[in-house]
Amino acid sequence: MEFDFLQPLENDFVSWLQELSFQQLGSKVVFHTKDQFPNIDKITVAIIGVLDNRGDKKAFSDVDLLPVRKELYSMFPGNWDASIADLGDIVAGNSIEDTYFALRKVVSTLIKNKVVPIVIGGSQDLTYALYRAYDELEQMVNLVSIDSKFDFGKDDESISASSYLTKIIVDEPNNLFNYCNIGYQTYYNSQEEIDLIEKLFFDGYRLGEISNNIALAEPVFRDADIVSLDLNSIKSSDSGNFISFAPNGFNGKEICSLSRYAGISDKVSMFGLFNHNNSNQEAVLIAQIIWYFIEGYHYRSNEYPFGSRENYIKFIVPIDDEILVFYKSDKTDRWWIEIPFVLNGNNKLKRNTLLPCSYDEYIGACNQELPERWWKAQRKNIV
Repeated sequence: MEFDFLQPLENDFVSWLQELSFQQLGSKVVFHTKDQFPNIDKITVAIIGVLDNRGDKKAFSDVDLLPVRKELYSMFPGNWDASIADLGDIVAGNSIEDTYFALRKVVSTLIKNKVVPIVIGGSQDLTYALYRAYDELEQMVNLVSIDSKFDFGKDDESISASSYLTKIIVDEPNNLFNYCNIGYQTYYNSQEEIDLIEKLFFDGYRLGEISNNIALAEPVFRDADIVSLDLNSIKSSDSGNFISFAPNGFNGKEICSLSRYAGISDKVSMFGLFNHNNSNQEAVLIAQIIWYFIEGYHYRSNEYPFGSRENYIKFIVPIDDEILVFYKSDKTDRWWIEIPFVLNGNNKLKRNTLLPCSYDEYIGACNQELPERWWKAQRKNIV
C-alpha cells in the first residue's frame, strides 16, 4: 500500500503534543503514530515531510522537520473547518529515484481522494515527483514556482534542485501545460534562460514586479495545480537563512500573502516547501507559511472550473480583430477571460477554457491592450 512509505512520528514528539492546550493547532490535527494511521476519507489537508535533500548540492546536514512541526502545532488555528492530518515522513530511499517513487505514489493517492498534500522537503527537485504524480490522473498540469531562479539544467545533467525544470519539460509523458515563475531575480538567470521562458510561452514575474503589486500573483495561483516554494527566494533577514545568504528576496509578509493566495485557489491541489536549511529561525517562518496556506484553503469558494458560469457577469470587449470575452464572479468579484481552445478531441485541455485574470487586464483590454497571458495561452493552442 502507498502509505507504507510513510514513517510515523517519533514517540517523543507525540508526548510533546500532549502538553498543548486544546485550543492549539496540535490538538486539532490527527497524527500518524506507531499505533494509528489517520482515516484518509475523513481529512482534506495532509502534511507530509520528505527527509531527502540529496538534490541540493549545497546541503550540509540531514533534513530535520521537528522544529517546523513544533512551531506549527504550537500556533492557534483560525476559524477553520478543514480536517488536517500529519502523515509523518518519507525517509530517503536507497537512491533519489526511490524517494521520487515513494513521494509520487503517496501524493497521487491523496489527490485521488481529494486530499490536498502540503509537502515539506527536502530539496526542490522533489517537485519533479509531485509533477509525475499527475500521470495517472490524465490531465494537463500548471506548475507555479516561487523561486529566484528558473532551475534549468543541461540536457545531460542529472536532476537536482537547480535543474529539475528541464527534466519536467523534456520527459515523457509531457503533461505540463504551463509553467510560471514568481519572483525571479535577473542576475541569477542567464539571458538565454529568460528568452527560453518566452519562447515556450511560459510566464515569469520579476521579484520587483510582485513586491510592487503582490495582487499580480493571485490570478496565476488561481490557475495552478502545483505550487513549489523555494525557501531561498526569501531574503535572509526575514528567513534566518544565513547559510545560503540571500540579501534580496521576498519578505515574511509577502511570502505569507503568496501562500494564502495559493491556498485560496480552488484549483491548487498540491503545495510544496523546499530547500529548508534546518535552522530554527527558518522553521518559524515555514510554520507561518503553512498556517497561511491552510487559512486560504478554508476560504475557497469553489468557483470555476468547479462551479457554473450562471453566477458570472459576462463582458464582451472587441479589440483589433479579436472579440475578448470576460467573466466576473458576482460572489468574489474575481475575473476570468475566455480562451477559445480547439480541442481536437483532447479532453485534457477542456479545463483551460477560462483563464484567470485581473480587473486591470479587463480595463487594459477596454483600452485596446491585449492581455499578455491570454496571447501566450492562444499561442500554445496554435502551436
